[in-house]
Amino acid sequence: MAPPDGDRLLIPALLLSTALVGGCRSTPPKERPTLQVAAAADLTLAFEELGKLYRARTGQRVTFSFGASGALAAQLSQGAPFDLFAAANRGFVDSAVQAGACDGSSRASYARGHVVVWSKRGGTILRALDDLQNPDIKHIAIANPEHAPYGKAAREALKKAGLWPALESKIVQAENVRQALQFAQTGNADVAIIARSLVAKDDTGSQLAIAQALYAPIEQTLVVCKRGKDADGARAFAQLALSSDGQALLERYGFEGSAKQPDK
Repeated sequence: MAPPDGDRLLIPALLLSTALVGGCRSTPPKERPTLQVAAAADLTLAFEELGKLYRARTGQRVTFSFGASGALAAQLSQGAPFDLFAAANRGFVDSAVQAGACDGSSRASYARGHVVVWSKRGGTILRALDDLQNPDIKHIAIANPEHAPYGKAAREALKKAGLWPALESKIVQAENVRQALQFAQTGNADVAIIARSLVAKDDTGSQLAIAQALYAPIEQTLVVCKRGKDADGARAFAQLALSSDGQALLERYGFEGSAKQPDK
């Protein structure tokens, strides 16, 4: 479903060059500032690759600050100078817009996320969500539901499945979905309920997909921020994420493609 007209990105006319090719120049052109992107933790692997693609095409460096969407939105409302905010849901983008930190007209959905249960190789293999009640599973890691959309989805799924009362005492909360995975990888939890994007290319454990009917759609949304130094760069990065190349990259990491604008 295409984003509402008011949410369409305003694409700058010039995206792809940091230097002008012309006659003799006595000094090289000034390098553009590094693009500062605040991104949800579930994007860690996908956006690191997307950042390399962006630099290859534009010459501009990108620095990512990965974390829980709610925590990043709070930083933006407190004046953090990010150029772009890519959240794991629309709600935290809306809050950043309402706080005056981001440009609501640039808001756009770029992907839909999915939730899985992950366990380390050699651990308990799950064939159904009910298997989380296995007494061998003593700790289940999820991201903090108060500021991490994937943690909220994990809790919602367990509640809808009727498992929350039996499992609540096993829940271990992490700051973000990436840390929840690390808890399971290091043995501090037996399993983790996380974003599929973090383990789409993983071969060190097993995954159990959670039925989408058990949690609200995770509509991942981005927005250009007002206090950064390079709004044009932010729009260019956003356009890459929405392009056919960007969408194909995100799908390789387990995201469901989002409606997007035609490539320019």
